[in-house]
Amino acid sequence: MDRTIWTERMLAALGNGVRGTKWHSLIDKVYRPRTLERAWQDVRANRGASGVDGQSVRRFEAHAERYLAELCEALQRGRYRPQAVRRVEIPKGTGTRPLGIPTVKDRIVQAAVKRVIEPIFEHAFVPMSYGFRPGRGCKDALREVDGLVQAGYTYVVDADLAQYFETIPHEALMTRVEERISDGRLLDLLRAWLGQDVVAEMACWTPTRGTPQGAVISPLLANLYLHGLDVHMSERGYRMVRYADDLVILCTRMDEAQQALQELRHWVESNGLHLHPEKTRVGDCRQPGEGFEFLGYRFEAGRRWVRKKSRKALYDRIRAKTRRSRGDALARIVADLNPMLRGWYAYFRHADPRTFPRVDGFVRRRLRALLRKQHKRPGAGRCHADHLRWPNTFFAAAGLFTMTEARALASQPRCG
Repeated sequence: MDRTIWTERMLAALGNGVRGTKWHSLIDKVYRPRTLERAWQDVRANRGASGVDGQSVRRFEAHAERYLAELCEALQRGRYRPQAVRRVEIPKGTGTRPLGIPTVKDRIVQAAVKRVIEPIFEHAFVPMSYGFRPGRGCKDALREVDGLVQAGYTYVVDADLAQYFETIPHEALMTRVEERISDGRLLDLLRAWLGQDVVAEMACWTPTRGTPQGAVISPLLANLYLHGLDVHMSERGYRMVRYADDLVILCTRMDEAQQALQELRHWVESNGLHLHPEKTRVGDCRQPGEGFEFLGYRFEAGRRWVRKKSRKALYDRIRAKTRRSRGDALARIVADLNPMLRGWYAYFRHADPRTFPRVDGFVRRRLRALLRKQHKRPGAGRCHADHLRWPNTFFAAAGLFTMTEARALASQPRCG
């Protein structure tokens, strides 16, 4: 919560309820120079690609003071108009996922609006929602799921909302916004962003549904639309854990899980969304083959595994940093690898421990192959002679982070 926006009087109203349940006069807080400056800092920190105007974050930064003053005046006088969203396809599994990239100026205004209105909706959101919320994250959601499984909630509805961000109905979404906000100019901003033209290569169209992934305001709007589902399932006593559009419902009996799926399907279809027919299922995660995947982990037969897609994605990133044509010194390559390996381990450190020796072995094989190439020796670096020439201790001395060692250190008893 930005305390330069949210005064003590506003905080009191947030806690006690505003007159008529709706918030008025918010747009002036959006175009305040201090709000726009904070919003610009958020956008600059996230970097990101340029939009349809070709202006990068770096180019904006060179004249940020002038550009922010222009945005302030345009918003104050009602002259601000968002530009089209540039659409690109990014890899996702075996296919791609559409990503919408607004211009830097539009991202700044969206960040300013988010700073103003997010506390209004956050105050109403329920604990079962974890994605894109202040002070919450993947690890919190995973702890909740793991705790429920350990407590006997082993019958799981593993649900997938098909193309959720692209299918949110605009009018139904705005109805939810208007339940709490009555500032017409701010509502016009949100409508303008939902109706932004989309440009992809030589094509251009105006969407009638959805909010683009990649827009600053989209995660908040997406959470707001599914808030109704959170309340619906909570009021019926179901233990649901949701991270954006990724959700699981955990139950103690099969019949309860099947009923939960029916409740979920009814709400989803009644609100203009769809469940993926092939990715939505009910199972007993204690049984082999009936586990479920959530936020990179697979829960099955009493264990937490790293799902295959997550491991493959890591291997692809390792391959990209250890190409045999790379001519850098080993120390530089290790320095490039270590932050990625540490971050991956930090997230998956609670997975089955047999995962980590496999990853460590893969990294060392890639490095041996690279060293063979640098020494003009053919082959992939798997022969016994290479292990003798470059043993595991060689890479340890070079400072290579190993997950096996990190796991062993974490497992040691602590004293004092």
